[in-house]
Parts: sequence; C-alpha cells; structure tokens
Amino acid sequence: MSKVSSKLQVTVPKAIAERYGIRPGDDIRFEEAGETIRVVPANARTQKKQLDTEARLRMFDEAMARQDAREAVKPVSPATERGWTREELYTRGSSNAD
Repeated sequence: MSKVSSKLQVTVPKAIAERYGIRPGDDIRFEEAGETIRVVPANARTQKKQLDTEARLRMFDEAMARQDAREAVKPVSPATERGWTREELYTRGSSNAD
C-alpha cells in the first residue's frame, strides 16, 4: 500500500515497478476508470491501432485457418455418446416422467 505525500506524490511499490518496467524518471499517467484510477506507464501501449478492413479480414482468415487445424487434429465426439438426450433433460425430475 502506498501513501500520498503532502506534495501529492505517490511511491510505486518495487514489485509493481519491476513487473511493468517502471524506472526512476519515467512518466506515468493517471487515467479515470469508472470509480477507480488506473496508473499507466508511458511505455505501455496506450491506444489500440485501428486496422483497415483488409487487415481485419486477413486476421480473421488466419484465425479460421488455425481453428480448422485444431478441429482436424482433435475430432469432436458425437453427441450420442453422452449417455443422455436433450429431450431427457426436459422431462427429468418432472412428476409425469417414467
């Protein structure tokens, strides 16, 4: 836990500074995040880069190819091997069930 000094200065805990690469002299930003305050190091990515439609479609196609490859390696077992059917879920526990 850090305290705010009389000059409104805050000390960043060593473990946090090391984890996020904050060094003496670095700039940090304080951002409002609803009811909290977010501390953001200057070296952090501040804004997501806007991608054009072509880049987004290319990334989507690559993701679909990865998914297809995963599904080809690990086939999904058919639903009939579960030992129950969807219809049984609706009648289980009811007073007129067998």
